[in-house]
Amino acid sequence: MIVEKATAPPRSVRLALAVVAACTTAVALYAVLRVAQALARPEPDPALVVWSEHSGFFWRGWTSAYVGATAGFVTWIVSARDATRVARLLARALVASVTLLALQALLVP
Repeated sequence: MIVEKATAPPRSVRLALAVVAACTTAVALYAVLRVAQALARPEPDPALVVWSEHSGFFWRGWTSAYVGATAGFVTWIVSARDATRVARLLARALVASVTLLALQALLVP
């Protein structure tokens, strides 16, 4: 009986999967945060506010980027074991992320 040793995918594949995971997660989380904040506490119209110490867009963006980077790091680690499964999961996650962003843009601009 011959046992084949599994080889890890190339670094470029793992890096690409990690970047896709980070971007997909950040976009989906931004859409979810935007809808949640709009429903919980509507913000004033930016055209009417002269100055504000808090920018909702800024904090939603940074929070989404932070969580996205974390998801990218986790994907980097997980893709070493089974990159094909990760790629299939990311293909579905990408569709879900785009759908969430489109719904957010239509419902809560």
